[in-house]
Amino acid sequence: MASPHTELLVGGRTVRLTNPDKIYFPRIGVTKRELMEYYLSVGEGVLRALYDRPTYLRRYPGGIEGEEIYQKRVPPGRPEWMKTAEVRFPSGRAAETLRVTEVAAVAYCVNLGTIDFHPWPVRSCDVDHPDELRIDIDPQPGTGFEQAREVAFAVREVLGELGMTGFPKTSGGRGVHVGVRIEPRWDFVQVRRGAIAFAREVERRLPRLATTAWWKEERGERVLLDYNQNARDRTLAAAYSVRARPCAPVSAPLTWDELVDAHPRDFDIRTVPARFAELGDVHAAIDGRAFSIEPLLEWFERDGGEDMPYPPTYPKMPGEPKRVQPSRARDEADG
Repeated sequence: MASPHTELLVGGRTVRLTNPDKIYFPRIGVTKRELMEYYLSVGEGVLRALYDRPTYLRRYPGGIEGEEIYQKRVPPGRPEWMKTAEVRFPSGRAAETLRVTEVAAVAYCVNLGTIDFHPWPVRSCDVDHPDELRIDIDPQPGTGFEQAREVAFAVREVLGELGMTGFPKTSGGRGVHVGVRIEPRWDFVQVRRGAIAFAREVERRLPRLATTAWWKEERGERVLLDYNQNARDRTLAAAYSVRARPCAPVSAPLTWDELVDAHPRDFDIRTVPARFAELGDVHAAIDGRAFSIEPLLEWFERDGGEDMPYPPTYPKMPGEPKRVQPSRARDEADG
């Protein structure tokens, strides 16, 4: 027997919604239909966040308590109108990924069980040169959103001194993301080095609260500035993405004024549509100006030009220090 379905008209495209009453978030009773309605209600905003970017999908066809499919390659059997982009992984292998150019593509992916959308910081015309610097403010054990917020305002201060504008959003968890549009003139290695230099400057100003330490044993109860989110093939949840957590939180764009007293619990699949209807996309100006990272690259050299470890899944990278946790390196030296 065919599964129950309905058809939606999205921007002139017909998109099929199968099993619309399937429960995706059991704790709060959110169905697949409600997930689709959410993404259509914030369509302008999520399209701005994803537009023309290679995008990965976190799919949960059985709901968030079922199997997760982290899909990097474009879904098979897609309609002919959906666009793709070729990306190259750190291993050197290449793949065709989804390239979102219209809200109907978002809707099509939601029907496949997509909850989170994870775009690359590049456009399809030049997938080797990021147009976004991503500052990931990630609370570690013993810290939370309050500490992440304090670090975020230090980030804003440093950006202001550089003449840059950052756009904050909740991560959908305890953290804060700040996006900065940059000129697509530098490759991933250079942009990551700029992120390292920026993170080191914030760490200098808040040494008891912020850290760049890649190794968990060195972080303590501090907030990590995760520079590695700027490495090739690393992605963050897009603005307006629902997160696959029990209460369906959203990675919500904010103004800096709102961040002063905002809390992640305020932004979820049921509250953000009304907010969007009232305010529109508060990050609508994000593409208005792109900035140079030359000052950050100068800071990187000022600090000695020393690189930092990549994630363990990456091949050994040029200039990368020895990839071994400090306690193990000391044990090897002592032995």
